[in-house]
Amino acid sequence: MKNLFKLILNLFPRPFLIRLSYIVRPIIALFLRGNTYTDPIDGKSFSKFLPYGYENPRDNVLSPSTLSLERHRLLWLYLKNETNFFKESFKVLHFAPEQAFYKRFRKLKNLDYTTTDLNSPIADVKADICDLPFNNSEYDVILCNHVLEHIPDDTKAMQEIYRILKPGGMAILQIPQDLNRETTFEDNSITDPKERAKIFGQYDHVRIYGIDFFQKLRDIGFKVEEIDYTHRLSDEEITKYCLSSGEIIPVCYKP
Repeated sequence: MKNLFKLILNLFPRPFLIRLSYIVRPIIALFLRGNTYTDPIDGKSFSKFLPYGYENPRDNVLSPSTLSLERHRLLWLYLKNETNFFKESFKVLHFAPEQAFYKRFRKLKNLDYTTTDLNSPIADVKADICDLPFNNSEYDVILCNHVLEHIPDDTKAMQEIYRILKPGGMAILQIPQDLNRETTFEDNSITDPKERAKIFGQYDHVRIYGIDFFQKLRDIGFKVEEIDYTHRLSDEEITKYCLSSGEIIPVCYKP
């Protein structure tokens, strides 16, 4: 099954896969019903989760019901248990809105919720993250998860996010990260999609972030908290929710 998912992910463009998922998701969820693993986003349980990954698919990580991955479920638990995201009134901007979240966030009456992306078919505003059509200090909360690794000029993207975030506002900027790597690696000379997938983990990634990512955010002006939320959960919860132990959530504030 891992090879099949790898083939599908690499063969079809992402907008097509998003549309296709609406058709096949209910069928797969029905087929995998069980009580072993639970998606905390919708509370549904399954005998197993699906594999996912462009180059080296990971077993048991893709929820059949919400299509959430480890990072989505971890972020959901953090927002639900550690913040007032679901209670207080916030103006929210969500980059590259994930299917696991965007309909649920849109239904929350406490949120003034907008989605944006350059290519996503489910984005409200088509925009370049390096040249955003939003006012200075406009948003209370910004979600930008697994986006920056796609952006050649990530410094400009970070500056734009900082610009439109309100003073005191919160931006969550998750990225795929190698915590054993001191410095971020990128090589613009690698242009072949297969080679990029092999080196960067995905054909459309342009870098592998190291732990210097956090300092780069601080240099932009953010106050950064490196949240290892799995450290606050039990081993049983990490297994039950199929989380990646030790994954860091970069929670950034504008002073």
